[in-house]
Amino acid sequence: MQQALVYAEMLDAPFAISSNGEGFLLHDRTGLTQPVESELELSEFPSLENLWPLYKQWKGLSEAKIELVEQPYHSDGSGKEPRYYQKVAVNRAIEAIAKGQQRVLLVMATGTGKTYTAFQIIWRLWKAKARKRILFLADRNILIDQTMQQDFAPFGEVMHKVTNREVKKNYEIYLALYQAVTGKEEWKQIYRQFPPDFFDLVVIDECHRGSAAVDSAWREVLDYFNSATHLGLTATPKETKEISNTSYFGDPVYTYSLKQGIEDGFLAPYKVIRIATDMDAVGYTPEKGKVDKLGQVIEQRQYNTKDFDRNLVLEQRTRLVAGKVWEYLEATDPMAKTIVFCDDQDHAERMRQELVKLIPAAAGNRRYVMRITGDDKEGKAQLSYFIDNDEPFPVIATTSKLLTTGVDAKTCKLIVLDQNINSMAEFKQIIGRGTRLREDYQKLYFTIMDFKGATRLFADPDFDGEPVVIYEPKLDEPVVPPEEIEPPGTEESEPPTYDPTDPEYGDFDLESGDTGGNGGEGRTRYVLDDVAVRIAVERSQYLDTDGKLITESYHVLLKEEIKKALQAEFGSLSDFLRRWNGADRKQALLEELAEHGVPLAVLQQAVPHGAELDAFDLVAHVAFDQQPLTRRERANNVKKRDVFGQYGEQARTVLEALLEKFADHGVQDIEDAKVLELPPFDRFGSKTQIRRGIFGGAEHYTRAVHELEQALYDPQEPKEA
Repeated sequence: MQQALVYAEMLDAPFAISSNGEGFLLHDRTGLTQPVESELELSEFPSLENLWPLYKQWKGLSEAKIELVEQPYHSDGSGKEPRYYQKVAVNRAIEAIAKGQQRVLLVMATGTGKTYTAFQIIWRLWKAKARKRILFLADRNILIDQTMQQDFAPFGEVMHKVTNREVKKNYEIYLALYQAVTGKEEWKQIYRQFPPDFFDLVVIDECHRGSAAVDSAWREVLDYFNSATHLGLTATPKETKEISNTSYFGDPVYTYSLKQGIEDGFLAPYKVIRIATDMDAVGYTPEKGKVDKLGQVIEQRQYNTKDFDRNLVLEQRTRLVAGKVWEYLEATDPMAKTIVFCDDQDHAERMRQELVKLIPAAAGNRRYVMRITGDDKEGKAQLSYFIDNDEPFPVIATTSKLLTTGVDAKTCKLIVLDQNINSMAEFKQIIGRGTRLREDYQKLYFTIMDFKGATRLFADPDFDGEPVVIYEPKLDEPVVPPEEIEPPGTEESEPPTYDPTDPEYGDFDLESGDTGGNGGEGRTRYVLDDVAVRIAVERSQYLDTDGKLITESYHVLLKEEIKKALQAEFGSLSDFLRRWNGADRKQALLEELAEHGVPLAVLQQAVPHGAELDAFDLVAHVAFDQQPLTRRERANNVKKRDVFGQYGEQARTVLEALLEKFADHGVQDIEDAKVLELPPFDRFGSKTQIRRGIFGGAEHYTRAVHELEQALYDPQEPKEA
């Protein structure tokens, strides 16, 4: 019954029934019958006639409203039906409208079919003649075109897209860009050519954007058609002091989270690769009087991640990012659809150029890498090909704002973040470009490669899709520290609110919604090509079904610096081997390394799977390019030889246990006598009893440990793959 109740809640079903084969247990979630749970005979299974009146009473539906609720879904004859959560969303919305609710909000994670859900709502209302003229508002041309060609196609000839600021009043389903019906000049406000009561349903796609702001020009459209029912759709409801979805629409009538979508298998899980350059980690301060390649004297201050590619362009940083992107694609799938999010159009063009230089296939096909931004007609013309599942090119799209929302790139496998993002809403929209699951195209998950610390927002407990409340203080308001940790090299700042009229974003293409690359009025941009940039940190993580980040590996890749430090300490490989083998305690060498700035933890982080290597192999590999063996491989090599044959049974058991400790933790564990106080050694008595009673004294025990170490580091040992 408990399992049935979980399903009933998910399906929005008021009744749950379980059986033991001899009878039934009926649980009434409506609370309208007593007791809540009752036992029934096998012959008493409840009928529709029994339950339907309770259902109507539970939902608060009068007989006059039943016809609307009973209106069937659209069916194209192919057998396709809405998914369970889409049915719940449709029913909840229609029930709310049937009961007279004028503002309705649906929160559904990106990739879960918000537009298809909206179509089914509109279809049922329209067929029941409960809503006769409907306006669907979006803020991207591609969203309108996709909607008309795909989900809304059944409306056929009664459907019309508002274009060229021309009003036609002989249709029933209208689709329009906010920008196409609004404007600062009165003549651009063509929505006023419709009577205020012309539409009786207005659907607002991505309503977390401009329509949520009280003073937004887009909000004027909603206020004008105030008598209509307003249905808001979003994956990321926005709640700030000035912008609020819930204050306008009320609480969501239904929420389907990203977490639930992954658990249900409808959305692709994803991995995260977080990479920081040394400049992002510690910042960059130019020397006094330094001039950039354009001849401008650079303002002397510390430049951090938020400055790069906006106020300060480090060309070698762009080159490094492009190199890591191609390194990943080359090693996985060079034809994997990839979106690289940049700070503006200029940054997107520079990134395109660097990728073209790196990728051999780009020389043979000019469409392999394309900048798809609002100011580039050639690039925008490729957008439909990029999102087409069956079109191989373009493979990589560099962009700034154009692809952040709604573009249905089902086969996108890699999302690269080289953009300053501090808004949870914008962040979720961006990663939503990859959440579509397509097994037929071998897309079972996608990867996020993050160069500017945006994925720190993953740690937010609300990431699973619940509404996110963000406090955005003005300069004269008290500052409330954000919950998320700022990445290294950044300062606390206001999360940006996306406003197309804000000069901070530069020129704005109303048809595309993309931002220009002029850097904004009054902002100087410096360009440097002589500042070396290297990888500082690379962290691989994935998101589990609870919306938590799980760290998979962590590499500090300042390998050349570590290599120099080790060579300065040990000299040559033979010198290192001599010191290692001659040391009574290997731990003493590790302590010396730590004093010179190379602790074991840094060594382990310097190479992939470094945590599985002993200090000996880490030094030999990093400093002298020797092929390493894992601790487990070294332990297994010792087990293959009769190293402990001279000892008694108990001594052999102790040494074999020490070998296991080495395999698990390294040489420092077996050199520490305190290890004998831990399981499994404690069953032989105290550490004194083990050393004296089993080995004949502490000196004999120490000699046995040294012999074990010699066997572990025997250079003649066989090396296994």
